[in-house]
Amino acid sequence: MAHRLRLFLSVVLFSALFVPFSSAAPPNIVLLLSDDMAWTDYGFMGHPDIQTPNLDKLASESAVFPRGYVPTGLCRPSLATLLTGHYASTHGVTGNDPSPKYAPRDSELFNQRRAQLISYLDRFETVPEALGKLGYLSHQSGKLWEGSYQNAGFTHGMTRGFPQPGGRHGDDGLKIGRSGIEPINEFLDLAVAEDKPFYLWYAPFMPHTPHTPPQRLLDKYRDGRPITIAKYYAMCEWFDETCGQLMESLEKRGLDDNTMIVYLTDNGWIQNPDKNGYAPRSKQTPYEGGVRTPIFYWMPGKIKAGTRPELVSSIDIYPTMLAAAGAPLPDDRPGLNLLPQLTSGDAIPRDTLFGEGFAHDIADIEDPEATLLYRWCIEGKWKLLLTYDGEVNRYQSTHPRTEKGPQLFDLIADPAENNNLAKEHPDVVARLAEKINNWYPVKRAQTITTPSP
Repeated sequence: MAHRLRLFLSVVLFSALFVPFSSAAPPNIVLLLSDDMAWTDYGFMGHPDIQTPNLDKLASESAVFPRGYVPTGLCRPSLATLLTGHYASTHGVTGNDPSPKYAPRDSELFNQRRAQLISYLDRFETVPEALGKLGYLSHQSGKLWEGSYQNAGFTHGMTRGFPQPGGRHGDDGLKIGRSGIEPINEFLDLAVAEDKPFYLWYAPFMPHTPHTPPQRLLDKYRDGRPITIAKYYAMCEWFDETCGQLMESLEKRGLDDNTMIVYLTDNGWIQNPDKNGYAPRSKQTPYEGGVRTPIFYWMPGKIKAGTRPELVSSIDIYPTMLAAAGAPLPDDRPGLNLLPQLTSGDAIPRDTLFGEGFAHDIADIEDPEATLLYRWCIEGKWKLLLTYDGEVNRYQSTHPRTEKGPQLFDLIADPAENNNLAKEHPDVVARLAEKINNWYPVKRAQTITTPSP
């Protein structure tokens, strides 16, 4: 009898501390999304100089995945993946713009192609559309390429989008963060007044160029650093400050008790010390500097906090958010619903991540392979890049394909990816290449065949 009583009390105590999602009101969901930020550039990731106290606090209470990735190291395809839950080769938005080589900018044909790219979103149910069926309100601020906020399925937002004048990658939405967060506060007040759950897309144009931080933050990082580095560091902290403002807004309204927060960056960044831009093997590439990002999930009392060793991808965020809200999960999404592992602490059943890279400008908006540059996968410590001769563009000089064959890296021993081990381990290359082919078969041949030992 005493044993049964102790067991009963243990269950009651566990339930009080760790309420499952299914027994609570639908949670609010917040996506915190930085823009052009290196995976190393946070206090909680061990950066010795950049200070991110607000994100550090959230991370300390979150399930943190230092080995997080986006499948494509470029903002528009990466954001479209977050909206749709699909890889770029499936949702069709592989680059940022139609190539001006084949249709001059602002020509009728160029604008027709812009409109066609945006229309690809109509083929999928976006996160805010799926949540809207459950009564969620939703708000978009910051970066958005796929037309207006309404076109992406949000009930409220800031971006007017193409074909409105200046509509491209966020327009009015790009003011968020840099000019305060009042539009978000107004939306939160509306959600409270209507007593409805909400989905918040906070994707400020930060620390993205132009690097124009407040002077007080720039002065903080000037000591002994190139001005380009100091500005970038200051931008990272400025972004963190805005995340703190958002958390204060949630707490002030009593909304933090039933809110899930997901954090990541849209693609990586390595600041070039010599100019206001990014270094090679950074943004637009499949190297760690282009596709790696910490990803964390925050919801104290429901998501178990701790640093996790597993591989995760932004492709998982769509099904995980829907599961948290109690929405049905589509069968065709390739990502994993991580909610069971986030709440239990169990290991995630995955051994391989996949990704792809395309040129910034899209040569053929109906044929992703026309600008295919890379396919890649990560399995344990191994990372394999396969290189393709898709058409490059005006940005080629910023990320030249210096090695045009299989590239195999041991990410544990060589996280900077300096040593290509493909010739030493042809068996690993062959095995991982087969996995890539099974994931995303293509007609285009590799630029160089698998090397011999």
